[in-house]
Amino acid sequence: MLSFGRLFISNPDLVDRLAVGAQPALPDLSKAYGGDHRGYTDYPSLAAVGG
Repeated sequence: MLSFGRLFISNPDLVDRLAVGAQPALPDLSKAYGGDHRGYTDYPSLAAVGG
């Protein structure tokens, strides 16, 4: 569960990425638990990266 939890944080569209075989974005844990949105809501979606 923990490994999927981290992937869902950095890939809000993880289900779509898995469905098309796209590489998931890796979480940047240096930003996690910093007290604001960075590291949670600033990852690009699959459509934004051309997937």
